[in-house]
Amino acid sequence: MAHDHHDEHGHHDQHGHDKQHGHDKRDGHEKRHGHHHDHTDIDWAEMAPVMEEQAELYAPLYERAAAWLAKRQTEPGLVVDAGSGPGVVSCLLADTFPGARVVAVDGSEPLLERARDRAGRLGVADRFGTLAGELPGVLADLDYPADLLWASWSLHHLGDQKAALAAFADRLAPGGTLALLEGSLPTRYLPRDIGIGRPGLQARLDALHEDWFTEMRAALPGTVDVVEDWPALLTSVGLRHTGTRSFLLDLPAPTTDRARHVAVATLSRIRDAVGERLDAEDRATLDRLLDPDDKASIHHRPDVFFLAARTVHTAVRGV
Repeated sequence: MAHDHHDEHGHHDQHGHDKQHGHDKRDGHEKRHGHHHDHTDIDWAEMAPVMEEQAELYAPLYERAAAWLAKRQTEPGLVVDAGSGPGVVSCLLADTFPGARVVAVDGSEPLLERARDRAGRLGVADRFGTLAGELPGVLADLDYPADLLWASWSLHHLGDQKAALAAFADRLAPGGTLALLEGSLPTRYLPRDIGIGRPGLQARLDALHEDWFTEMRAALPGTVDVVEDWPALLTSVGLRHTGTRSFLLDLPAPTTDRARHVAVATLSRIRDAVGERLDAEDRATLDRLLDPDDKASIHHRPDVFFLAARTVHTAVRGV
């Protein structure tokens, strides 16, 4: 299920899938999501570096989210990253909770291999494990219940989100916390008027991407429509909602090279997903923005920024 972690809904970033995947849903999950929510014929080995770069860009945001979680779930014994992608956030959770064992769960073995390699490089391999398989069923293979289960943009890849949340909740220890990253705002890279094409391009891309995301959800096996009221859904599966907080990543213009790379990768995935739905002028503008040889492109223009928000909902299983 690789996420990025996410992508963006922002459904285009990947999820950390993301899959974070490194997936900004919008920035492409992720575990997000370039792996753009179509999981057929994806070359995860090829996608992994893109997902990793995105998740690393978002690391300061995830660090703040993890620090917030650490005040709510102190000293967990087992932390599970459900939809871990290449393990950037999994390793960050290992750093945040030095007394915990961390298990990265994903449907892609190549991504989990990268997660293990990363854990080795960062010196946490002795308390880091991986579990390969599709969510939510694979969670039944955990050796014991989780004290903290992190799910970043992995839920929206599952047809029956309420049933999946119930399965997540079932794998929590009494008093354990589910941290759900879903929804969130579209990431912004550009001013409304960029001097080429018609102003408001990103807003139009977002609208097309929303339609695309709705169609992606409709095509999932066993898909069930739900109101995306995440606290209400958490409550509906027997958990107690304990908090919602959004975290910002604010890299003002002129932004960093890494942020430019991620913006280009994300917009390229969006171009692949919704390009045919754009009118000719917007398509031409987007192509110029992605062309490394064009001085008006994201590669070169000085007004590119990176402003992202990610929203985390927490809920606790009763003791």
